Amino acid sequence: MADPVLVFDLDGTLIHSAPEIHGVARDVLAQEGLPELSYELITSFVGNGLPTLVSRILVQLGLPGTGEQHHRMVEHFESIYQQRFDLTSLYPGVMSMLHDLSGRHRLAICTNKPQAPTRAVLAHFGLTDFFSVVIGGDTLPRRKPDPLPLHQAIRDSGGGDAIFVGDSEVDADTARNAQIPFALFTGGYRKTAVEDLGAKWIFDHHDEFRP
Repeated sequence: MADPVLVFDLDGTLIHSAPEIHGVARDVLAQEGLPELSYELITSFVGNGLPTLVSRILVQLGLPGTGEQHHRMVEHFESIYQQRFDLTSLYPGVMSMLHDLSGRHRLAICTNKPQAPTRAVLAHFGLTDFFSVVIGGDTLPRRKPDPLPLHQAIRDSGGGDAIFVGDSEVDADTARNAQIPFALFTGGYRKTAVEDLGAKWIFDHHDEFRP
């Protein structure tokens, strides 16, 4: 029997991008003449995709979470985000983990980050060749926690057994909805207790994850 497909979330799982997201949000808000929001608050909005992030920012500021301003800010955010990596970093052990796992597993990405910045950040960190399949938040009509993107990533990888690796409540819900075993990286952006996320594997450092 073939080894399972390993499908990875990106932000909070392979890359620590919250400082970058906060920095871009600060610039987008400044251009709109809106006040800056804290790092902690912006980080709490991460996980459900860029349109939802921007919507939550606007609602937090007492503004409509949809409409022309929302659309403009999403476009501006994405245009900056796919070119800026100064504050983004790989979590320790990610590169060695991917080298080890790629020898016997098919690897894929399933993220709510839009496709363009996803591919840009993978290329920036030299990760592109590890992943034959990349599903972004705008690749399909629905995004996580809907199971469609995860199922698509598995199908495009050749099908068979799979494990979804993530860091958050959204990822845990996605795995549950897709009826796929879940592996939890504890160092990401979750707010829920580890034991409440139903993970089959739990790891604090990427050197520890070898399913």
